[in-house]
Amino acid sequence: MADFTELDAAKVKALVESGDALLVDLREQEEWNAERIPGAIHAPMSSFDAAAWTDPSGGKAVLFCLGGKRSEAVAQRLIQAGKSATHMKGGLMAWKQAGFPTEA
Repeated sequence: MADFTELDAAKVKALVESGDALLVDLREQEEWNAERIPGAIHAPMSSFDAAAWTDPSGGKAVLFCLGGKRSEAVAQRLIQAGKSATHMKGGLMAWKQAGFPTEA
């Protein structure tokens, strides 16, 4: 059964630091080039295929975008495809607002 989980930035950071999560940045290439969360992998929403998605982390992927709308939409597509999905509420903006690091 597919399920949907929404986590705040503090919970996501704790999961990443413990090795229990892999961040998946759904923003487009230009956004990714400008700023990203260290250690995140890039999977732009424009080319994201929910039906073909294989979680490279074995079920620990946390989707995010700039503000959370795109990652929530992709998470819903994954659910419709019968897969589980987790996304970070508030996206990169929430991450930065919490004072967590980014890189260019």
